[in-house]
Amino acid sequence: MNDDSMWNPDKRQRMPKAEEILKARELLAGTIRKTPLQSSRTFSGLAGTNLFMKLECLQVTGSFKVRGAFVKVSKLSDKQAGHGVIAASAGNHAQGVAYAAAIKKIPCTIIMPQNASPAKVAATRSYGAKVVRRGANYDEAWEATQEIAKAEGKTIIHAFDDPDVITGQGTIGLEILEDLPDVDRIYLPLGGGGLAAGVAIAVKSKKPNVKIIG
Repeated sequence: MNDDSMWNPDKRQRMPKAEEILKARELLAGTIRKTPLQSSRTFSGLAGTNLFMKLECLQVTGSFKVRGAFVKVSKLSDKQAGHGVIAASAGNHAQGVAYAAAIKKIPCTIIMPQNASPAKVAATRSYGAKVVRRGANYDEAWEATQEIAKAEGKTIIHAFDDPDVITGQGTIGLEILEDLPDVDRIYLPLGGGGLAAGVAIAVKSKKPNVKIIG
């Protein structure tokens, strides 16, 4: 069994540094897209300010999740890569991990709950991942992921609680600063917090007065 495969909820993950996000961007070059930052006339009017939207819906796999997944998968040792990777997801993270594993030619298993979108299940399989339907919801799929990882020695690619994943998501912050140097506030969706953490580290290392709001 690969001891590195197990994700320990009691282990406090270290917070990555801004320099690591710069290196992550170099790692992602040529693999993911620099997505456009587009002004929205409608939302700017509603908000009473100039509002721009970062269109990660145009990213490969259709989500920002591929950024962190690719960085994490790229840093696996030969031993870890040989055992393969595994992740639990209902869709976006699943596709990101499957895509990254396909690029790196690493065996990939994705545990998806029964309530996952059929379209996202099909998309994940299209990248060559082995999809296992387990559990009625994400929590049950996550439990199954840990069990399989332990039994088969696979490395878990966590959706957010991982320094390498956070650095990958943080590259979005670097792109925002390049395209909109005068940005004063950045609004982000909050789920597990990996995206917000990465963007906050990247942006505040260069412009500490920018407000990050989730």
